[in-house]
Amino acid sequence: MTIAAFTRRTVTALLLASTSLVSSVALAQETKWLDVEKDELKFGFIKLTDMAPLAVAYEKGFFEDEGLFVTLEAQANWKVLLDGVITGQLDGAHMLAGQPLAATIGYGTEAHIVTPFSMDLNGNGITVSNEVWEAMKPNIPTDADGKPQHPISAAAMKPVVEQYKAAGKPFNMGMVFPVSTHNYELRYWLAAGGIHPGFYAPDDISGQILAEAYLSVTPPPQMPATLEAGTIYGYCVGEPWNQQAVFRGIGVPVITDYEIWKNNPEKVFGMTKEFVDENPNTTLAIVKALIKAAKWLDENDNANRMEAVEILSQPQYVGADAEVIANSMTGTFEYEKGDKRDVPDFNVFFRYYATYPYYSDATWYLSQMRRWGQIAEPKSNSWFEDVAKSVYRPDIYEEAARLLVEEGFLTEDEVPFGTDGYKAPQTEFIDGVTFDGRDPNGYLEKFPIGLKGDQKVEGSAVVGG
Repeated sequence: MTIAAFTRRTVTALLLASTSLVSSVALAQETKWLDVEKDELKFGFIKLTDMAPLAVAYEKGFFEDEGLFVTLEAQANWKVLLDGVITGQLDGAHMLAGQPLAATIGYGTEAHIVTPFSMDLNGNGITVSNEVWEAMKPNIPTDADGKPQHPISAAAMKPVVEQYKAAGKPFNMGMVFPVSTHNYELRYWLAAGGIHPGFYAPDDISGQILAEAYLSVTPPPQMPATLEAGTIYGYCVGEPWNQQAVFRGIGVPVITDYEIWKNNPEKVFGMTKEFVDENPNTTLAIVKALIKAAKWLDENDNANRMEAVEILSQPQYVGADAEVIANSMTGTFEYEKGDKRDVPDFNVFFRYYATYPYYSDATWYLSQMRRWGQIAEPKSNSWFEDVAKSVYRPDIYEEAARLLVEEGFLTEDEVPFGTDGYKAPQTEFIDGVTFDGRDPNGYLEKFPIGLKGDQKVEGSAVVGG
């Protein structure tokens, strides 16, 4: 046991011992402590605002309420974070939704990672340089106030990309990781506007085969500086790094992921299957604490968000100015400097069943891996379903949520108990294409850009029908 953990536990024990018998009984009725197999835990995260459930669970005592003594540790990048979970240096982590899926199917580092908890909805944006923005603006309709009409299609950027190509300049853009939400959202937006974002292949993992816009990995905190240096002309990232570009006057966010796919799933909490199997009660306790934190973040119409902003602005968490973090965390989003608009659902942590790990969410990510060649060979719909069910664990989530209902922290209607794990077909995408998680192959057939059916990439060409 670490000294810090010993001290916290001792203080907790003394406080409990000093309370009256009546208070102790009341506490016991509120929270039913599980017989956890492991009570000292280390979780990893990347410095983004959507790690908030972890910070809140720690700072508000929700982990300790469940008998857990947690250390939170920022990680250098997503690969280091994933490797830490796989090797056991971390017991779990704030992850890109695609990471557990990619690891489980062996794309990149292979390991069976599971997620019993989805951390949030929305929260990303696409930012372009001032130069690109000025070139795009003539192609964007304006509203009655003369402001750009949203959502802005990538079609407005297509002539700019063509101009760069004619001048012999590759149009470079940044995203945070090959299996990140950001990669798929940026690709979705580009392709919906007629700009090809490129394919992956087993012998070429650059993701730039046949590309018109060239996407590559840039760590989130480095994106504004990389944009300012002219190495990239735009990027897709979570907050606060879009708003940071606005505050520094170096770029303009042109679209949020809420406008690309309304209420899209973002990050997840991931652990190895081995950890979950060996520590079932610990896993339930973790999920309980995270659900409490997520509800706290959204309750009373986001009344707690400014307190959350102050927590996140601390250097051990996100470490950005509170003003920058508040720009998106409190229900607004600033596009062009001075063009701040209400986006109450830019960050959602609990509403709309945000924390429930739906199989259909997993299937969407897998469909995008197939669309862009990370899954090189055609797969049956049943394959997609089997992978989704091996990684996303609503059974664990529902068991934890049921305990919280019994304890009075949740009501029945706050959890979609008994669902089959699939959302109804979703229609609110920027291109109007409907996604049905039960038919990923039918979904892929609808796109003019992207692999479908028996197609695969060979060399620099798409073959098959």
